[in-house]
Amino acid sequence: MSGGPAGDAAFFEQLCVIIRCQGDTVQMTKAWCGAAAALLILTTMRASAHHSFAAEYDENSHVTVSGTVTKFKWINPHAWLYVDRKGQGGQITKWSFELGSPVGLTARGWKKTDLKVGDQIKVEGYRAKDGSNKANAGLITLPGGRKMFGGFEETPGAPPPKPAY
Repeated sequence: MSGGPAGDAAFFEQLCVIIRCQGDTVQMTKAWCGAAAALLILTTMRASAHHSFAAEYDENSHVTVSGTVTKFKWINPHAWLYVDRKGQGGQITKWSFELGSPVGLTARGWKKTDLKVGDQIKVEGYRAKDGSNKANAGLITLPGGRKMFGGFEETPGAPPPKPAY
């Protein structure tokens, strides 16, 4: 669908005509065709908005940040962790870490209550290609010393996916 909105509309109109011409068993109204078209466009847009590790992060730019959790967002498509690191002289550097999806994190043993504002943690990860204080999380050391992997399935060092039973 590269013809823009007008081209896409023409494509879906033709698709609906083809479906209607397939016989008595499949009858699609314009409303159904419109709904199908909207669903297809929305799912295509969502898929294109989703990115891979390699598109945004540099696996050769490893970072380790020890600091204080300021926010933990357990949201789709990926969870986010925000950490303040206090440097020499007391300067605060704000970092944001993109984690895997809540479903993926849960499969690795995470709970959305594992990180709380004020927790002291260490995050090892891979810096964004744009050089900002944003990274893809890898290994996260939680309060108490427990270590959990927080990245994507494509993040270097990711454990193999657990089989679904």
